[in-house]
Amino acid sequence: WSMVAGYIGAQMAGAILGALLVYMSYKDHFAATEEEGLKRACFCTEPAIRNYSSNFISEAIATFVLLFVIFYITGAEITMPGATEATPIGLGSVGAIPVAILIWALGLSLGGTTGYALNPARDLGPRITLGVLLGGVLKTPADWGYSWVPVLGPISGGVLAAIVYNIIM
Repeated sequence: WSMVAGYIGAQMAGAILGALLVYMSYKDHFAATEEEGLKRACFCTEPAIRNYSSNFISEAIATFVLLFVIFYITGAEITMPGATEATPIGLGSVGAIPVAILIWALGLSLGGTTGYALNPARDLGPRITLGVLLGGVLKTPADWGYSWVPVLGPISGGVLAAIVYNIIM
């Protein structure tokens, strides 16, 4: 728990920096684009149909599945006969492959409804960049009214996944 605040801060800083790099890379494209929604889509998620409860549930389910499967992949262990401790079984660096496939599958199945943030920093950091630093330059509002969904939905789904995993395992 002592590392949580630093971890969250690092993710937010990385997301904000990444959004600034996107702006610098696509500055000419933003200048040629009139539609606010297309500009905003580079920085934050937006629902296909704005229904806060449905959008929240979609984000919570997607993050629940993501984290529950990751917990299962990384939590595997085996106890040899006569051993006093379990030996963790991991995939090492290859473990990123099933996670990448899982994120891809979640995007294909649930991404159309909300843009599947899956991580509050993935939406909130770039949304802050758009709203605070670039909103006036791009003439695009950050849609703060929706911003709570891709933050609280993934947090709820993640916490629920941890609880269920700990109960089952």
